[in-house]
Amino acid sequence: MRLDEYLDPDLVLPDLKASAKSEVLREMTGAIAARHPHLDADHALSVLLDREGLGTTGIGDGVAIPHGKLPGLENIIVLVGRSLRGVDFDALDFKPCNVFFLVLAPEQMTGIHLRILAHISRLIKDDSFRRDFFEAPDRDALYRLLQSY
Repeated sequence: MRLDEYLDPDLVLPDLKASAKSEVLREMTGAIAARHPHLDADHALSVLLDREGLGTTGIGDGVAIPHGKLPGLENIIVLVGRSLRGVDFDALDFKPCNVFFLVLAPEQMTGIHLRILAHISRLIKDDSFRRDFFEAPDRDALYRLLQSY
């Protein structure tokens, strides 16, 4: 599996501006809705916030993987974001998150959705990937990095 199969270069955000959990989720769903006008950003935000209510997706080590299923969505959408200053995301280790992989999936695509989450989990454990992720100077460099994994 390759993450770039589900990733649009326009949904690689190298410098998220938000500083709080709900704000960063709103910033990311807004970017997705701008690229996919049929998607209701407010509904997507609500789904993600509901998921966060079940337990944080801030998994620690500066990483959050917010995800949810949207009825009516036809394809999986992945957004990758980086916050240079970090966001309080209620992470399990209580540290700010800098790396965000947001995954929205159709309700009927559970298997692929879980495979993508597993792939992301493996990816972020790779020290060289994490170093290169933070050192990438811009969107294009981040996208090329994501294509290489």
